[in-house]
Amino acid sequence: MAQVDHSKMANAIRALAMDGVEKAKSGHPGLPMGAADVATVLFTQFLKFDAADPKWPDRDRFILSAGHGSMLLYALLYLTGNKEMTLDQLKNFRQLHSKTPGHPENFHTSGVETTTGPLGQGIATSVGFALAERMLAAEYGDVVDHYTYVLCSDGDLMEGVSHEAMALAGHLKLSKLIFLYDDNGISIDGPLTLADSVDQVARFKAHGWNSEHVDGHDQSAIAASIKRAQASDRPSMIACKTTIGFGAPKKAGTSKAHGEPLGAEELAGAKKALGWDYGPFEVPDDVLTAWRNVGKQGASAHADWTKRFEALPDDKRAEFTRRNDHVRPAAMEDAIRQLKKKLVDEPQTVATRKASELALEALVQVVPEMVIGSADLTPSNNTRTKSAIEVKPGDFKGRYIHYGIREMGMAAAMNGIALHGGFIPAGATFMCFTDYARPAMRISALAQIPVIYIMTHDSIGLGEDGPTHQPVEHLAAMRAMPNMRVFRPADTVETAECWQLAMEKTNGPTMLALSRQNLTPVRTTHHDDNLCAAGGYELIAAKGKAAVSIFASGSEVEIAVAAQKQLADKGIATRVVSVPSLELLLEQPEERQKAIIGDAPIKIAVEAAVRFGWDAVIGHDGTFIGMKGFGSSAPAKELYKLFGITAEAVVEAATSKHNAA
Repeated sequence: MAQVDHSKMANAIRALAMDGVEKAKSGHPGLPMGAADVATVLFTQFLKFDAADPKWPDRDRFILSAGHGSMLLYALLYLTGNKEMTLDQLKNFRQLHSKTPGHPENFHTSGVETTTGPLGQGIATSVGFALAERMLAAEYGDVVDHYTYVLCSDGDLMEGVSHEAMALAGHLKLSKLIFLYDDNGISIDGPLTLADSVDQVARFKAHGWNSEHVDGHDQSAIAASIKRAQASDRPSMIACKTTIGFGAPKKAGTSKAHGEPLGAEELAGAKKALGWDYGPFEVPDDVLTAWRNVGKQGASAHADWTKRFEALPDDKRAEFTRRNDHVRPAAMEDAIRQLKKKLVDEPQTVATRKASELALEALVQVVPEMVIGSADLTPSNNTRTKSAIEVKPGDFKGRYIHYGIREMGMAAAMNGIALHGGFIPAGATFMCFTDYARPAMRISALAQIPVIYIMTHDSIGLGEDGPTHQPVEHLAAMRAMPNMRVFRPADTVETAECWQLAMEKTNGPTMLALSRQNLTPVRTTHHDDNLCAAGGYELIAAKGKAAVSIFASGSEVEIAVAAQKQLADKGIATRVVSVPSLELLLEQPEERQKAIIGDAPIKIAVEAAVRFGWDAVIGHDGTFIGMKGFGSSAPAKELYKLFGITAEAVVEAATSKHNAA
């Protein structure tokens, strides 16, 4: 069979994208039409992948950061022979239960590396992919040797997170990271010049990248540019000048091609201009065969890799597989159990950020895939263990990352590290800065990525830094996020248990909310079982039938304990329920939940945050002792008195209700 012209192969992408969007009456045809030549060059000449095994560990990663152009990726998956991406899936673009949602979802569609759509997230996540590749290669040698390619857009590069991602990647010299920028000069509002005049090539160079312009419709020029990028000792950005909606007679080069179907007349005109004389979703046999051969051409590289992998020592091969399968080491549970016993036998009055450090010291001894870091707050977050070696530019043997003051960049990079496979990333900042990290944290939750967020300085208890740094609404905000597990431990033992649960969760992220101030130990008896696993548990039982139940999390549990003692002295039977994870408690089966919450007529919740969410436990008529507004700048003890979050306030509320009953 004669070789198929690569322009015709690119037109197959364009045609399928146009047809998919047209049938759905929804979508973005412009990017797939404009970037088809770039994608064709990448997939036919450079991308190392095997369509028969989309999860092959040493495949090159292709990330469509401009996720709105998802039909480009779906067309490529179909054309190259991904078994799940059938023609029917393309015909059901953006329809319920299809494998072709409006934006790519890694947890839903085979061959999609990460969930994208919120602009900037894909390029920031790619930094983590590229970093994980280098770190794993430093450990496993030539069984890890692949590139991370990113197709990004004007919008990606306008988002602020792009600055964080570019700066970090340039600093670390991630030379196997290559951006292909779809430089079409159009956004939804119209020409890019309405809002932006940045020289992106110069910008990338300033961040330490190799960067250049190329004609995005000249396949030979694109190929030459990618070869130069592969040879660079720095990350690379290739600005591919393209025409959005390439081929459309009236809409090409305009915002009309961006986010709406072309319409029957324009679609017919585009196919005519492209010389594509075929019906909807029709790809001629020679073109489809050529693309299917592209999907098979990585099989030999895959086979060579398998030989190298099987030549590894048995233990190293087994460890590589375990880590990539997200299986935790068998020794981890026992390490936590031993730590808990020690902390009960030798109690420590420390902040839970320090308790977290104690847990990390135990975990890194038995979990070699842990990668820890901080957004420039290492001494405050207590994240660097004694044995930690730093990741440095060009030196990737370490397991501690200095992310710089880049909270969203850190969170997104951790998503990429986890999705790449082989590592468990944990990163830290102050809890109020979840505001900066939240878009990437939301992707963690949506895309079911096992990332651990260590958020210290979790309340007004941080004291003198004042209300700008004191989170009051953040617990409620994070608890409201589906699939984000939030833990707020009360002491060293609970912190160890929460760390265990965070490590065991492999289908989504966990946030640990940790105190700056020292906390009195509340767990004085050793339990082999993880009491935090149900989200809440009875810490102190009432003597007799309980009249009052006090619920608290984190630093306020010791307040609840003190209040319980005073109420018991008054003859009011009171129990204390520690609630390290409110939403996990509310996920328990109804009978289990009822047993933990109990049936005491007086229910009081104590938390140095806003009330939102607690009514599910205490009811609308329950009493909440907490924050109603923002904090203030003063020592922590003074702030707790100022805002009435004290044992005395709990006792007064309980006594008043008890006497009125």
